[in-house]
Amino acid sequence: MGFCLPRIIQASKQNLQSTSSSTSSSQAASKGIDVPKGYFPVYVGESQKKRFVVPISYLSQPSFQDLLIQAEEEYGYNHPLGALTIPCKEDIFLDLTSRLSGS
Repeated sequence: MGFCLPRIIQASKQNLQSTSSSTSSSQAASKGIDVPKGYFPVYVGESQKKRFVVPISYLSQPSFQDLLIQAEEEYGYNHPLGALTIPCKEDIFLDLTSRLSGS
């Protein structure tokens, strides 16, 4: 299953940004604060969640879409932290995003 987006904004060549998750950062994520144009926040981790800001261009990548399918199966559309939450280990997510940023 793919995701259709009317337009995918081209992301700049910035590296993956990470901030620690807390109540204030989840509120910031839901309001779009601290998220540059062309990026979106996600929370990653199994028990301890960490907030990352990733390029929108990742949404068109099949490997990232697989993570979105896992998130949908785990949480549906009700994400407990107020932003997209991906149920995978942080090191797996970092490996995937480093491969996507290199392509």
